[in-house]
Amino acid sequence: MWSLVSIELYKIIRRPRSYIGFAAIAAIVAAIHLAMYIDGPGYVSFFIQQLEQSFSIQGKIINGNLVTWLILQTLIVQMPLLVALVTGDLLSGESASGTIRLLATKPVSRSTIIMAKFLAGNIYTVVLVVWLGLISLGVGLLIFGNGDLIVLNSNHISIFRADDTMWRFGAALLIACLSLSVVATFSSMLSAYTDNSIGPIVTTMAVVIIFTIIGTMEFPLFEKISPFPFTTHMVIWRGMFDDPVDWRHVTASVMVLIGHIALFLGITLAHFNRKDILN
Repeated sequence: MWSLVSIELYKIIRRPRSYIGFAAIAAIVAAIHLAMYIDGPGYVSFFIQQLEQSFSIQGKIINGNLVTWLILQTLIVQMPLLVALVTGDLLSGESASGTIRLLATKPVSRSTIIMAKFLAGNIYTVVLVVWLGLISLGVGLLIFGNGDLIVLNSNHISIFRADDTMWRFGAALLIACLSLSVVATFSSMLSAYTDNSIGPIVTTMAVVIIFTIIGTMEFPLFEKISPFPFTTHMVIWRGMFDDPVDWRHVTASVMVLIGHIALFLGITLAHFNRKDILN
């Protein structure tokens, strides 16, 4: 299995599109760091001006923890596209180039081939999230220093001591890996049904956008639907910055995400094992 996974990772490394996500994340993070370094005080004071009327705020508000929080809020929503750019091509790219027939001649089962691609796609996803964490939190702490984190939510404010933030960011990134793994598995599933990688990529993003919009609109019909799509549970990483953390809610969402991964992977295995690759 590891030999097959290594081959799939090598294929991913050879594709130029695999580096678009890393370059895009680096560019956006650098832009946010620069903007916060130059205009950060004015930006933060705009949001906490009402708070300052009731409380005396002292200390370094703009720090690496706050900047990282803002980056995660901005980028994690956009990362499904960066993941789908690669995973949406895992099977359709093989079909388009004709190498899918060569894969089927290997002395391994089709299920093993799918599992190797599944693992390779998820390894890429994890590396992408780790890259986000390193350059957002690591570089952020170097530039802005450490400090307490103020999280402004819609109906409350949470303040976390500096020594209470690292595990929260780690857990948030871990949940982000799981959320993006759902996207990777979904786009791979779509990739098994077509010979064109554009279709799975565009369809994946359309599904994410549509259900994200549905989840934010407060209509009774949409409120009944919203608990079921995986997009509703992809933002559960924010729960790591609640005080206290609602572990029951977080666990339920994690189980839903795992269930979607199992469902999409199962559909992919069932379809690919019956697929006629000679046409």
